[in-house]
Amino acid sequence: MDERKTRILEAIVKDYIESAEPVGSRTLARKHDLGVSPATIRNEMADLEMLGYLEHIHTSSGRIPSSKGYRFYVDDLLPPRPLGAREKALIDKWYRAKVKAIDEVFKETARIISRVTGNVSMVLAPQMNKAAFRCLQFLPLDDYRAIAVLMTDAGFVENRIVPLPDGASFEDFQRMARVINDTLAGVTLDALPPGSLKKIRAEIGDEEIYQAAIEIINRSLDNEKKERLYLGGTGEMLSQPEFRDVERVKEILLMLEEEELMRDILHAHVGNGLTVSIGQENDYKGAKDLSIITATYRLGGELIGTIAVMGPTRMEYEKAMALLDYMNGHLSEVVQKFRW
Repeated sequence: MDERKTRILEAIVKDYIESAEPVGSRTLARKHDLGVSPATIRNEMADLEMLGYLEHIHTSSGRIPSSKGYRFYVDDLLPPRPLGAREKALIDKWYRAKVKAIDEVFKETARIISRVTGNVSMVLAPQMNKAAFRCLQFLPLDDYRAIAVLMTDAGFVENRIVPLPDGASFEDFQRMARVINDTLAGVTLDALPPGSLKKIRAEIGDEEIYQAAIEIINRSLDNEKKERLYLGGTGEMLSQPEFRDVERVKEILLMLEEEELMRDILHAHVGNGLTVSIGQENDYKGAKDLSIITATYRLGGELIGTIAVMGPTRMEYEKAMALLDYMNGHLSEVVQKFRW
């Protein structure tokens, strides 16, 4: 694409993101120093439409960017913009004010993303079975029961009330915890080595107590096989001009209610760093006029979750990408503060 067409496309994208109104040649000539007449701009816009970068809304003489036009804008025209120091400080302040436990980290992350971007935010929290074992502790409840507390390196805590087997004491459970902690520290919960389990069984020496320990771990895994999905900002996104159509709003709301579908959509867009999927690039029919920006965050070098923004193709890509890029690195730091 030559320089003139590039400048005209960039101006159209920026104007449409700002106004949500189709952009005409006279508006471009008046607002931007393009150095050519409205007639020349009109001809260039016709060429851009023929090339697939613009679309013509039949009720208006103006044009709007197509998915291909937004893709060119994101890939070739959008300069990297790190989040400013003031914005970072504000996000840190929000976390300090709102977050008191690990679960709240992800709820607040979803809220921050939707608040800053004005679009739907999606956060997939770590799967327990992808997290590494940190420690198992027992707290006495009464003569017959104890509270088992299973902790992982991702900061999650699972509590279970477990019965004491006949003839077993609370001290037996404490001894079992020491054996398990020494053997499994740092091991991923969904890949417990058979050799380690054999060693634990031999050192505990009591089959009933050993089975109680395995039951605690298995019950935790059964409860945490799926990632937690947090959504925010549905109201903000649906208040935008693109969603005045009631039927369109219904379609989006139904999509957002299908939690498994939203997980699948996010998993389909996971990659290295930031990924941007625009309009027609999305596989799911209900997202054909939406854009989805995703980033994956890590803990200890291992990928454990996903954060995302979903909104109209007319979203402020620069702001959303800068925010997710910062949150991508920052979320791991916030999670670390809640590790045991």
